[in-house]
Amino acid sequence: MPEEPFEATVTAFMLVKTSPEWLGLSVEDRVNAFKTEVLPEITKRTNGVRSRFYDTEFYSARVTDVWVWEARDHQAYQLLVEALRETPFWDRYFDVVELLVGVENGYAKNYGLDAFATVTT
Repeated sequence: MPEEPFEATVTAFMLVKTSPEWLGLSVEDRVNAFKTEVLPEITKRTNGVRSRFYDTEFYSARVTDVWVWEARDHQAYQLLVEALRETPFWDRYFDVVELLVGVENGYAKNYGLDAFATVTT
């Protein structure tokens, strides 16, 4: 099914640390657990969210991974968090270290400016 395009109004950086339980699973079991225990709840309970995943354990001992969640609106993001909390993802497979939620170029939108702080070289 093709991804339905949308403009994210909320972006959340979810900083997590893997738990000993998660690390004790084989790679195959981790993939299976995510696909069968976590992903179904996300798809069942949410609409209008997408994510990107970044490994950071190479550079940080406090945070092993960063999930970037984009949502159409605040309700979609809130439903995502509620869905994740109903799965072993939250506080069993991962410790949620920090949630940083923001609006891309919010200052520019609020003041009617071009997004001058977003740079491409």
